[in-house]
Amino acid sequence: MLARLSIRDIVLIERLDIEFATGLAVLTGETGAGKSILLDAFALALGGRGDAGLVRHGAEQGQVTAVFDVPNNHPAAKILAENGLDDTGEMILRRVQLADGRTRAFINDQSISVQTLKAVGAALVEIHGQHDERALVDAATHRCLLDAFAGLEKDVTAVEALWDARRAANAALEEHRAGMERAAREADYLRHASDELKQLAPKDGEETVLASRRTTMMQGEKIASDLREAQEAVGGNHSPVSALSAAVRRLERRGVNSPALVEPAVKAIDIAINALEEADQHLQAALAATDFDPGELERIEERLFALRAASRKYSTPVDGLAALAAKYAADVVLIDAGASLLKKLEQAAVEADARYAAAAKKLSMARQKSADKLNKAVNAELAPLKLERAKFMTQVETDESSPGPQGFDRVEFWVQTNPGTRPGPLMKVASGGELSRFLLALKVVLSDRGSAPTLVFDEIDTGVGGAVADAIGARLARLAGKVQVMAVTHAPQVAARADQHLLISKDALDKGKRVATRVNALAADHRREEIARMLAGAEITAEARAAAERLLKAATA
Repeated sequence: MLARLSIRDIVLIERLDIEFATGLAVLTGETGAGKSILLDAFALALGGRGDAGLVRHGAEQGQVTAVFDVPNNHPAAKILAENGLDDTGEMILRRVQLADGRTRAFINDQSISVQTLKAVGAALVEIHGQHDERALVDAATHRCLLDAFAGLEKDVTAVEALWDARRAANAALEEHRAGMERAAREADYLRHASDELKQLAPKDGEETVLASRRTTMMQGEKIASDLREAQEAVGGNHSPVSALSAAVRRLERRGVNSPALVEPAVKAIDIAINALEEADQHLQAALAATDFDPGELERIEERLFALRAASRKYSTPVDGLAALAAKYAADVVLIDAGASLLKKLEQAAVEADARYAAAAKKLSMARQKSADKLNKAVNAELAPLKLERAKFMTQVETDESSPGPQGFDRVEFWVQTNPGTRPGPLMKVASGGELSRFLLALKVVLSDRGSAPTLVFDEIDTGVGGAVADAIGARLARLAGKVQVMAVTHAPQVAARADQHLLISKDALDKGKRVATRVNALAADHRREEIARMLAGAEITAEARAAAERLLKAATA
């Protein structure tokens, strides 16, 4: 419900803060006092169209803030979650209107798009008046209202799920068919290419490995002769190791008598011998590494040539040949086994169609039955609203050739305003005043289903007499037992039933140089005086005050 509305610098409103409660709140005041300005400002906070003309003269910007108490499971909370916005239970909608025409939108002080603000606003508030038929224009809205009245939301959700499953099954079937047709057109080429690539058996990264091995082998071939010459000098027939070893043995025999002269030389020669033997081992290892089968290099060359030839032929990088081979093989399998899979997919699509059709037909039957109940309930409300000769009809047109996520049905509200006249769509047949009353009757019937938590009615009692105005007031009060209701009214019979009475007035400021709109919550005595003014006009008589008192007592009886 709407808890608070704050307006700053909008047209004639400089600063306005209004606290709202549950039940029925009425806004009254003389013509031109600013009731329309108040609603325009409220609509702006709900995502309505911005206009630079809304900014009060002399101000750089105007601002409207609407604070709502919203339960956790409300659809508006879901919209916030889908847009990554925080939900604290209290929902603060704020709209800033700049004097240059630009606007900015916020929810809970987080900047958002106007579209998101509008979606949240529509979930929280419905504004209805003689010339505001937004809730009745779209036939899809009528279907949703009928479903809400009948409690068919779970059935609709089930049909939507079956529609998605049906669409997925048919999409899989069409994709398979398209693949089979494509493969059949290229069957000979695919078989040849698949066989060729299968025989080639390319592997991911193979080219890099082979090229690296080839480089190593070619470089090893160039250095091998130098390695062999060095190894011959160090450890071959010309190696000094044998001569050095013999010299060490002789020195060791002579050194018994003169160790101080011989041992340093022997140690140095031993080190040299060990170094030469270690070098010989390294040279032998290097020669082993460069020793390769010439046939291996030839095979690598041939493999690289074959891979790169296939790469050019199929216009694919060498590293992409393995994936291409897998694709061609799969296409061949599709040709060979596609017929069997096609039958399975066709059967799955048929079964999905049948499940959807059965659920949609069941939903259509439920809608037809519920339409009759809705018609009876709405028609029962028409006589007190001086529409006793009118008739409300819910048209449910079922066309199984035009299925959709919510079934086969197109729902539209029709009326017949007088016996003998041709029935037609509510929007085309009903006049402004009739439309408002039809809408009120609908809202009374649907008060606890398919309704926003706050309803605003803008002068729907215009042009009606006392008895009808009283009937309208009674129904607004009934509605207010289920949802929060705000009504801009000129009818004292409606004002008398209010739980909260707000008087809108225009006050002169700066010695009459400018005016500003004010809103005051009226206590009991002031309510009686305002209702008497609504009854009598400019001059309030004792009779008017007495009549106002009777209306107030009757409303609480």
